[in-house]
This record gives sequence, C-alpha cells and structure tokens, in this order.
Amino acid sequence: MATATRLKGFGAAFVAAAGAYGALSIRDPILSENDKGDIENVRRRIADINAVVPSREVQESALMGTSAINPLDVLVVGGGATGCGVALDAASRGLRVGLVEREDFSSGTSSRSTKLIHGGVRYLEKAVFNFDYGQLKLVFHALEERKQVIQNAPHLCHALPCMTPCFNWFDVVYFWLGLKLYDLVAGPRLLHLSRYYSAKESVELFPTLASKGKDRSLKGTVVYYDGQMNDARLNVGLACTAALAGAAVLNHTEVISFIKDEASERIIGARVRDNLSGKEFATYAKVVVNAAGPFCDSVRKMVDKDAPSMICPSSGVHIVLPDYYSPEGMGLIVPKTKDGRVVFMLPWLGRTVAGTTDSNTEITMLPEPHEDEIQFILDAISDYLNVKVRRTDVLSAWSGIRPLAMDPRAKNTESISRDHVVCEDYPGLITITGGKWTTYRSMAEDAVDEAIKSGKLSPTNACLTDRLQIVGGDGWDPASFTVLAQQYVRMKKTYGGKVVPGAMDSAAAKHLAHAYGTLAERVATIAQNEGLGKRLAHGYPFLEAEVAYCARHEYCESAVDFIARRCRLAFLDTDAAGRALPRIVQILSAEHKWDKSRQKQELQKGKEFLQTFKSSKNAQFHDGKHTGKDQSYLKPVLNTVPCRWDW
Repeated sequence: MATATRLKGFGAAFVAAAGAYGALSIRDPILSENDKGDIENVRRRIADINAVVPSREVQESALMGTSAINPLDVLVVGGGATGCGVALDAASRGLRVGLVEREDFSSGTSSRSTKLIHGGVRYLEKAVFNFDYGQLKLVFHALEERKQVIQNAPHLCHALPCMTPCFNWFDVVYFWLGLKLYDLVAGPRLLHLSRYYSAKESVELFPTLASKGKDRSLKGTVVYYDGQMNDARLNVGLACTAALAGAAVLNHTEVISFIKDEASERIIGARVRDNLSGKEFATYAKVVVNAAGPFCDSVRKMVDKDAPSMICPSSGVHIVLPDYYSPEGMGLIVPKTKDGRVVFMLPWLGRTVAGTTDSNTEITMLPEPHEDEIQFILDAISDYLNVKVRRTDVLSAWSGIRPLAMDPRAKNTESISRDHVVCEDYPGLITITGGKWTTYRSMAEDAVDEAIKSGKLSPTNACLTDRLQIVGGDGWDPASFTVLAQQYVRMKKTYGGKVVPGAMDSAAAKHLAHAYGTLAERVATIAQNEGLGKRLAHGYPFLEAEVAYCARHEYCESAVDFIARRCRLAFLDTDAAGRALPRIVQILSAEHKWDKSRQKQELQKGKEFLQTFKSSKNAQFHDGKHTGKDQSYLKPVLNTVPCRWDW
C-alpha cells in the first residue's frame, strides 16, 4: 500500500510539474534599449582585464564622505553571498552603494557550505508526498537560479554528476522516477539528463562504491546532475565585481550603532568602526539592508532590543578526506542514513568533501564541529564504500551555521522556512535572511526591490544580475589553462636566495584558470616576474604569487583571509595550512608593510583559527576515539622560519 501510494504520488507530481510552467514560467525578461545600454556599460567595466578594484583607502573615503544631505542610496551590512549580491545588484542599477563586513567577505556561513548549487531533491520529494505546492515552487525557483549561477561564474562553478546507489529494485524505480521528475521540473534549465547505470557500470564509474555488504547487493545507481562551486572565491568575486560596478565595499569594518532621524525615527545611517585601524566614522544612507546572515538578529536588536528573533540557527558539519575516497568528477549521495538524513560525498578541489549534519546550535563567530558529528558522517559513508573509512584520514572538518528564517510578521512560528524572508520591521532597515547559496542572486534582487520602495530610490535601470557575469567570468574558456602552461614559468627563490625557473605545470595552470578566470595571467605574471612561483604547500597547486595578488586586488587583509577565503587550504588540509602560514604572513607583511608585532599577531590568529578545524592531527585519540583538542602540531611550525619552499 505504501509503495503504491508513493508511485501514485509521482504520477500526480509529473502532471503538476508539466502543468506548472504556465504559472511558473522561466523568467527571461525583455530589456529595454536603455537597460541594454546600461548592462553593456557595466559589463565593460567588469570584463576589462586591466581594471583594478579601488583601494581600501579609497573605499573607506567614499563611506566617510557621506552626510545627512549627501547619503548613499543603500548601505549593506554583511559581506556574505547575499550581502555582496545586494551590493552588486544595487550598484548595477545605478544606485550609490556601500557595504561593510565585520570580518572578511564570506567569513561566515557562505564559506562553509556543501559547495553544491542545487534545486533541492529532498524538497521535491516533500512536495510530491505532502502535495505541497509551495515546496514545488521553491524547487522550480532554485533550479532556475542554479543554471544562472553557473553561467555567471563559469570558472568557479560547474555541473557535477551525483550517484545514488540502489540496493533493491524498488529503489531503482523510485529514484529513477524521482530524478526524472527533477529533470522535468528543471525544464530548459536542465544541466544534463539523469540516467540509470547497472551495478557493473556503477563500480566502473565509482571504484570505491561497495557492491555487496550487510546482506544486500547493489542493483544499480541513478546518476543525476547538480552544480558545484568554490563558494568563498565566488563570494569574494561578487565583492570585487560590486566594487568595479561602483560600490564602496569594506571588509573588517563593523556597525557599532545606527543613526536615526529624530523627527521621523527612521534609520538614516550607521556608525561604523574599521577594525584594522580602530577608526570610527558615520556613514549615511537612505536605506540600510541587513544581510548579516546568522547575525541578522543582533543587527536588528541594535535598533530595537525587544525585536522578535527571526533566526533559528542550524549547524551543518563537513569533513574533508583524501581524493581516493571518490573519483574525480563523480559525487555520491547516501539518500537515507540511519536517522533519515541525507549525506553527500563529493570531489572538490582535488579532495573529497563529505557532509552534512543538521542540528540545533548556538550562534558563534567560529563554530566548531563536535566529534560525534564527524563520526556520524564517517559512519554514514562507510556503509556505502569498500575502503576502510578512518578518522585519521580526516584532513579538515568544519561547522557552518545555516540561518533558517522565521518571518517576524507571521502570526505563528510553527513553520521555519527554507525560503528567504525580506522584511522592514523598522523604518529604513530592511532585513534579508534565510534561503540558500543557490538563490543568493534572486534574494538580493528582492532586497533591492524592497529598498527602492522604502527609500523612494531612483535606479537608472532594472535588475541586470540575471545576465551579468562576475569578474573573471566574461570570455572565460575552459582551455585557457593551456596558455598559462605554455607561456609562463614559475620563478622560484631557493632557500639560498637563488632564483630558478620551474614549469607552470598543468595542476598549477588549471588551478589559476579556475580560481581567477580571465585574470589568471595577472597571477602568473607575478609568479614569473617577482620570483613568487613556489607552491605554498606540498601536494597543492596554490602559489606564493596568489598571496601578493590577493593582497593587491582582492582586499586580502590578513593571513586568515588568505588561507580560508582566497585559497581554500584551511578547508582542504588544516595541517598543510599550518605549515604554509609563516610564508603567507611573510608575503602579506611585505605587501601591507606590517611591523614585527603585527606579524606575530597574524601568526597567532592563524593558529587560533586553524584550531577550530578538527582534522585528525587536531585531535587526540584513545582506542580510536577522539578525546580532546591538541594543537601542538602547530607550535613548532608557527615559531620557526619557513623551511625550503621549493615545490
């Protein structure tokens, strides 16, 4: 009976999905001639390979230069995906925009995602069996945005096949029908068609997949496609693109209070502090957009300490394992764990990322994964693999906080939304929260639309971001790495100070092409001309030249900014990041003219940051079980000068 009901649900869903295109047609707005001219002007500024983002000093001066009679149109609080998306959207509409971020761009939730750009297979399943049209609309919308994100940042995003193992024939039929429905709902935004593979074919595609075990045998797999991204670099790219579009973006700058108009009680700006210099100043704006993610309630309570909470925080833990756990170019989905959750195992930047958990948590600046959550993920994937899954293989582990949203205007709080919420519960302060990475662009569009209404703003054109590629994306070619490999060399300084040439090998060239897009040659030029061509860590393609480039052109202001967000070494391999830290500080010190005290401070902050990543070497064991923290492996690294950097 249950089986028949589930299959009937699919039949109804196919009919609903096929008929829904009338009400939920894929948006392809027709631009006016004026809008076409505007988007070409913005595109030219962003795509210019000689364009340079304004310096931090210029950006700060722009924010300081505002006043009550000469305000910004929009001030954005928060430099995550949504906040930077809002800044880019508003700036590309011709509005005068500022953005402040307490830490670094993507320092919070936006750098700690599953790295998937997805429509939500689970939400589609709920829509089908709960006959929930609202969930179906969420999936339609997310699939529309999924393709858009990939098109807007082709160097940082790509389609990824994901394999769903089936150990009985009912599962084969069930997942095949469900994923065909997922294809149907995607419509013209489909990445690639899903398909069934036999058990033999599946093992050939995914050699570590277990074909037998625990009184069951693999009947086959269903492979479907979603998108994958380098989340933090995409976020940093959005910030730099917004800067090129005219927004004044400033990281390491926090709001300490809001400014109200005494007569109308409307928010007209904020008092902010540059956390690098300690300088405080006022920035005025017609509208303030609160895009602080999990911390949006803290921002709201600056205005009204009794404001009802909007955020129900949820913790998502991920771990990184060696590359041999999954083949390059194929992910694995554990559709149902022992407690009913879904776990992904995906190839990412030459390693394997696995997760995630979903549990209640406290909101903190640096959330840490609990050992039982790490063990849960290891246990979940071990049932599906033919390799021994070991805690000692964990190269890095991190926790991120999902800001699940509740609308403060709702009459009850029983429905916590996976969709986003935009509200103005205090005049002049608009809050945007909830949603997910995949839909950041449309979330930003909704927030800017609301800001325009609230502040009676006068944009020069309609929203352009649905067809606006971020910096490095316009004209990018997947084969562009060959130019780097053939035309550049990596000049490396040996331990004795001699500069020797080294090949720009395919691994380094591909990394630069994907991380920086059409701007990769700038980084290669630094590697060749300034003797910064060595690798930062053995076994990884990250180059010393990237540290200098990011300090000059990507607002990289600290060692943690680099190891966590500009390159992803902290997330890929905590131990390798610890070994690279002294050299990174050395290069940043030369770029930013740090004194000895600041260098020491950067080493210490980097050490403390890496302690929140629970790799196998960042833990103690007894009989194979984790018993506590041990960061001694970092101490000798951080208190000595670098050894030979000749990789």
